[in-house]
Amino acid sequence: MNSAAAGASTPDTRTGRFGGWFRRARSGIDSLPVHLPVRLGGAGISQTKATPMRVLGFDQALVWVTVALLTWGLVMVYSASIALPDNPRFARAGYNASFFLTRHAASVAFAFIAALLAFQIPMKTWERAAPWLFVASLLLLVAVLIPHIGINVNGARRWLPMGFMRFQPSELAKLAMVLYAASYMVRKMEIKERFFRAVLPMGIAVVVVGMLVMAEPDMGAFMVIAVIAMGILFLGGVNARMFFVIAALVVVAFGTIVASSPWRRERIFAYLDPWSEEHALGKGYQLSHSLIAIGRGEIFGVGLGGSVEKLHWLPEAHTDFLLAVIGEEFGLIGVLLIIGLFLWLTRRVMHIGRQAIALDRVFSGLVAQGVGVWIGFQAFINMGVNLGALPTKGLTLPLMSFGGSAILMNMIALAVVLRIDYENRVLMRGGRV
Repeated sequence: MNSAAAGASTPDTRTGRFGGWFRRARSGIDSLPVHLPVRLGGAGISQTKATPMRVLGFDQALVWVTVALLTWGLVMVYSASIALPDNPRFARAGYNASFFLTRHAASVAFAFIAALLAFQIPMKTWERAAPWLFVASLLLLVAVLIPHIGINVNGARRWLPMGFMRFQPSELAKLAMVLYAASYMVRKMEIKERFFRAVLPMGIAVVVVGMLVMAEPDMGAFMVIAVIAMGILFLGGVNARMFFVIAALVVVAFGTIVASSPWRRERIFAYLDPWSEEHALGKGYQLSHSLIAIGRGEIFGVGLGGSVEKLHWLPEAHTDFLLAVIGEEFGLIGVLLIIGLFLWLTRRVMHIGRQAIALDRVFSGLVAQGVGVWIGFQAFINMGVNLGALPTKGLTLPLMSFGGSAILMNMIALAVVLRIDYENRVLMRGGRV
């Protein structure tokens, strides 16, 4: 009887044992380490709310590198501009020694607030707004060309008065092109191999933007916008032969623009021989003094604040040629550190984009990689100009040079990348965005 009773109790015992095992297994799934980059299938369905950012975190290394570049840029803008009020052109306006520092610090603070707001916007909202943001950038590019609306400085009409700052629509056009090109490639993914249905419409959009930007004129901004569009087309999977055809057409277009403009041709000749008597005091003046500044810095530099070239010798030392002042005051070590920081930042942003694409978030991935192309290419051009490796071109050093519009758009773009990284982390933990 005891054995019968034991036999009768065996199924219940087994059921209880297996039931307990399954309950432990199921609870164990919910307690898996949060760093596993997988979705947990049906067992993870109950975890549908996005985990708060304090639990998920964000890419702190990317944030700190950005902060380091912004802080160093703030110090160098002050160092490079401290003597500008002695210049009669600025003295008449009543500028003091800290005028550019104050303006730049205000721009960084405003950009930080805008970046915080941009981070709160989900990528689905950015995707829906991409075409409208592109249209808005086109309208602003038209508005800047209208007399009495756009501000004319040294023959260039590139700015709109915004009260506390001068806004440069071409900077917004860069961000708009990143978002629009990524959205376009997602919509055309099924026909991306067809030139006339997929690539040609995007090329027309770039040409329209280019015509408006070149009317300012701002060839440097047009180059960046064209490279952004080409980069996203390539990363989006456009046929390699079509991509090289597009690249060849872009090179021919820029070559034609340079050949048809006498003062642009002079810049090319000055770049080839900046020390000649003909160019040293003309189109090669900035390049020659930039090279002098970097040469004076040697290995370790002359020390912070010790630059001589910023004392009215090197034009635009606080904007386009900030790297030359860094090279003079911090030497080769400082220049290599700047190059290393931008290289790491670009690589990290591209990695976040690849991670998003691996999670089937193609739009987010292309946006992140487009931002990486934008910042990496513009930094490359600026560094090449300052070091004499490329012809002189008016492009600022991202995150560092003086310029409210550029800082604002750079910060918003990186905030969007951080949002992409945040959503990646949510999805990798089985959450929902």
